[in-house]
Amino acid sequence: MTATFNPQAAAEQASKNYRGVTTQLGHLGLDTSVPEAVRAMAEKSVAQTREIYDRSKDALDASIATFERSFDTAGRSATAFNRKIIDIAQRNVNSVFDLAKSLAGAKNLTNIVELQAASSGLLAQAVRRTDGSGRGSAHAFDQGDGRRGRADQGAGGARRG
Repeated sequence: MTATFNPQAAAEQASKNYRGVTTQLGHLGLDTSVPEAVRAMAEKSVAQTREIYDRSKDALDASIATFERSFDTAGRSATAFNRKIIDIAQRNVNSVFDLAKSLAGAKNLTNIVELQAASSGLLAQAVRRTDGSGRGSAHAFDQGDGRRGRADQGAGGARRG
């Protein structure tokens, strides 16, 4: 046995059943109106729920704004940190090239050893540096007076040759 479903027939049957039930309720003489007190209580509950929702939404919006500011700050800090790392790398590369240029121009083995020792001394000085500036080894060859030290300069700043 195969039964087919007819949506139109089902809708008509539901409509017929609804009309029958409402007709029977009307014959019973039941008062189907909602009392004023119940309506007032329902309206008050809806209004209170709406107020609670609005306050919760405002609190959520404030929390989201705080998170966004935190993430923005963290992002800016990460960007600044990355820039600092790049700056350190650039300074190190420049210092190595300066040393290589000086070594290439050295006239004798003594000069090479002196240049290498000066370079190592500047690097060790930068690592030990604790001047409180927070710059750490980012200014590895900063001599403290704003001038950058060079591997080919001795303690007095004069070029050895």
